Amino acid sequence: MDLKSQIRNVKDFPKQGIMFRDITTLLKNPEAFNYTLSLLLDFTKDKKINKVVGIESRGFILGSVLAYKLNCGFVPVRKPGKLPAEKVSIAYSLEYGEDRLEMHKDAIAPGDKVLVHDDLLATGGTMNAVCQLIEQLGGEIVQVSFIVELSFLNGREKLKKYDVRSIVDYENEE
Repeated sequence: MDLKSQIRNVKDFPKQGIMFRDITTLLKNPEAFNYTLSLLLDFTKDKKINKVVGIESRGFILGSVLAYKLNCGFVPVRKPGKLPAEKVSIAYSLEYGEDRLEMHKDAIAPGDKVLVHDDLLATGGTMNAVCQLIEQLGGEIVQVSFIVELSFLNGREKLKKYDVRSIVDYENEE
């Protein structure tokens, strides 16, 4: 199945000059959704993962399903002010400023084997920040996965010490 054909391209969103890759069209198609999930699961064979971390918000969608299918725990990473218990946080740079992410302090135990999932890899800043949080708590990043990769932004470079997997690659903004 050609998954790229299942992703909607939205020009000039969220701002002028950006081509937004909208996965909601892929998610609403049961065949495309299940095929995407099967590819992501194939990446994890023999990895002995016991936690899946999903990044707000689209990383929750398949991250939680991956956790279910792998029979392991799911950990949400959220924007500030969304988690009620004691948490760790990290600031990271965006293309147009800075943002912060948080995770419950007790979500990752030392030695946990972690898969981190998000919908899209652009510059790698968000995923790199989340990986730092997990490692700060003693977790081992076994793999990071994405549905979409914008390879022209070189996000893999920030993640080169990890096993990075993606399904659909866009080599340019078009």
